[in-house]
Amino acid sequence: MAPAFAPLEALDPFAGTTAAHALPYVLLDVFTDTPLEGNPLAVFTGDAGGMGTALMQRLARELNLSESVFLQRPGASADARARIFTPSAELPFAGHPVLGTAALLSAALDRAGVTLETGAGEVSVSFDRVSGRARFGTMAQPLPTWQPFAQQVELLAALGAERSSLPVEEYVNGPRTVFVELPDEASLAALAPDLGALASLGEMVVGCFAGDGDLVKQGPSSSKGRQASVESRNFAPALGVPEDPATGSAAGPLAVHLARHGRVAYGERVEIRQGLRIGRPSKLYACARGSSERLERVEVGGWATVVGTGELRV
Repeated sequence: MAPAFAPLEALDPFAGTTAAHALPYVLLDVFTDTPLEGNPLAVFTGDAGGMGTALMQRLARELNLSESVFLQRPGASADARARIFTPSAELPFAGHPVLGTAALLSAALDRAGVTLETGAGEVSVSFDRVSGRARFGTMAQPLPTWQPFAQQVELLAALGAERSSLPVEEYVNGPRTVFVELPDEASLAALAPDLGALASLGEMVVGCFAGDGDLVKQGPSSSKGRQASVESRNFAPALGVPEDPATGSAAGPLAVHLARHGRVAYGERVEIRQGLRIGRPSKLYACARGSSERLERVEVGGWATVVGTGELRV
């Protein structure tokens, strides 16, 4: 006779083991309002002030998401300090962890505005729409710096791309992002980069993007004014992320890149479609305000929704 089936919820996986410290976390999908799409994020909600960097890094590796966040007590003016880890490195700033963490705090504090302290300074996020578990927020990102990318030949070879339609430039707003424009979305979809060769170029995000026809120049109008639209694929193998479903830290610099080179106007919103080629469709909205002479503000927005909770016992 077959043994009786015991439902998993009736089992105690820690029975007979030494008691371990429980570390609770919340799981969100960011840059989407649809669960199981977008970029997943774990936010450890206990005070991580006494937790060492090495342990946080190991926990991020255990979950193996693009990023995990550990909350700590902030300085005087922020609501929380967020330490952000990929599976292999700590980042001073990253977009989808900031947006997701801020959405969680906004709901918990019942406030429309939240400020997070990051390694790149304080980042404010405002929320203006609520729909079920999803919240739409807009963050004011650190202003990026930029310069030509010195290893353009090696980068294009690693991507298997012949050329970039715009100058290959790197932007820094905490992490480094290097942009390559492909001729169309079919070329973008066909990319099969050599991830080892990309990793050898250093810890950075490689942002490849394209817009079919004149879409990037003459995007559809929206309730928020003119809007351009591009598709993006971002690779960061040296940071432990082969391909990222949604990269908020790259979205703002991409809007700056497009505005600096005349593809969009300053103040025009850019819809960035990402994650389509890896089964995690995401939408990010970015806007660069100011002018080529003086960049004033970089905004990135999107949805975030809570999809689960859990705990690690170590």
